[in-house]
Amino acid sequence: MSETLIGVGYGALTLLMMFIGVPIAFALGATAVVFMFFFMPAASLDTVTQNVYEEMASITLLSIPLFILKGAAIGRSRAGQDLYSALHVWLGRIPGGLGIANVFACALFAAMAGSSPATCSAIGSAGIPEMRKHGYSPGLAAGIIAAGGTLGILLPPSITMILYAVAAQQSLGRLFLAGIGPGLLLVVLFATYAVIKFSLESRHAAAAHAKTGTLHTPLASFSMREKLAAMPRTLPFVILLIGVMIALYGGYATPSETAGLGAILALLLVAAIYRIWRPRDLQPILSATLRESTMLMFIIGMSLLFSYVMSYLHITQSVANWLVGLHLAKWWLLTGILFLVVILGFFLPPVSIILMISPVVLPPLKAAGFDLIWFGVLMTIVMEMGLIHPPVGLNIFVIKSIAPDISLHDIIFGIMPFILLMLAAVVLICLIPGIATFLPALAM
Repeated sequence: MSETLIGVGYGALTLLMMFIGVPIAFALGATAVVFMFFFMPAASLDTVTQNVYEEMASITLLSIPLFILKGAAIGRSRAGQDLYSALHVWLGRIPGGLGIANVFACALFAAMAGSSPATCSAIGSAGIPEMRKHGYSPGLAAGIIAAGGTLGILLPPSITMILYAVAAQQSLGRLFLAGIGPGLLLVVLFATYAVIKFSLESRHAAAAHAKTGTLHTPLASFSMREKLAAMPRTLPFVILLIGVMIALYGGYATPSETAGLGAILALLLVAAIYRIWRPRDLQPILSATLRESTMLMFIIGMSLLFSYVMSYLHITQSVANWLVGLHLAKWWLLTGILFLVVILGFFLPPVSIILMISPVVLPPLKAAGFDLIWFGVLMTIVMEMGLIHPPVGLNIFVIKSIAPDISLHDIIFGIMPFILLMLAAVVLICLIPGIATFLPALAM
């Protein structure tokens, strides 16, 4: 059988298994094993466990469970609500300041916890009711939190970027640094839109409140003493974030050592500040870490086996050669690949997208002269869109769970402008690559 037919069959079987509801890890692993049985030497089946182990024996992947533990410790405490409250006190009196406070809170919490759903839940549970109480429409309030939550996979430490660094064989430190500039760009775009949109909506605030059955509440004025009093609980976590970044980028620790240090310090902070130290208090944190780490590592192992079989059967090389053979202009090649990522993002989580398509698309991109670190940032932003885009946008359903009185219609239409802002950010980073490449070049 020709390589083309094998490749078509490989992709068709994978999609079929996913669409009939087989979990992603099992779909990838089963497809790989079936094609190993029919198209590879019989002895190859005896080496499945060895192949998976060797592919996963990366010191970089060791950091994933540790970063997850750090995020779980912070995400399951009141750190998110305290962070939001502090920013509310400092920014609440600025026109549109509540929207800015929520965007900043999402960015900071995402950088500490590294999880989009945790960010939406922690900040949105306090931020959405407060914004609606002060005149923000339900759609705008939901859109701010949902879009802000996506920063969890762009700002370091990002599990998604760790996987991309492994798949693309790129420096994790450079990739983390490359995400900071685009992350700040998105924060500025989101905050600016929130201010402009709120100012346009403010004249209709009375009608919006009448519709939701609430009364407009004027913004409270806080004294300097109250502002300073809001800081003590949040500063330790901000210092933790800064310390972890200094340890990583200052060359004092490897990513895995940094992840371990961050996890230990996060547990110590939640124990000291929120009294989370008893076994029954720690059990949800450890259980969530074990569950998420096991699920993620299983997906990674099966995805790497999936990629190994693709490479052995020359599917990866054939597709890459076909893409190169099209002789597309480099920017059309990039556009086509990013469009493919958008389509996949409608159905698949970022982890699966990275591990499935990286072996296919990275060689042609490298041959076309693109910086793979820079492309990793673009790909991450495009995958962020999948987190808030129907039909599978995870953050949409997180928002719906914490604000059940907001209709899906309002949530989706409130999110759409933020998707356009992400597209604008992608265009800006294409026009000005230094937004992503300046910090890595400066530091390394």
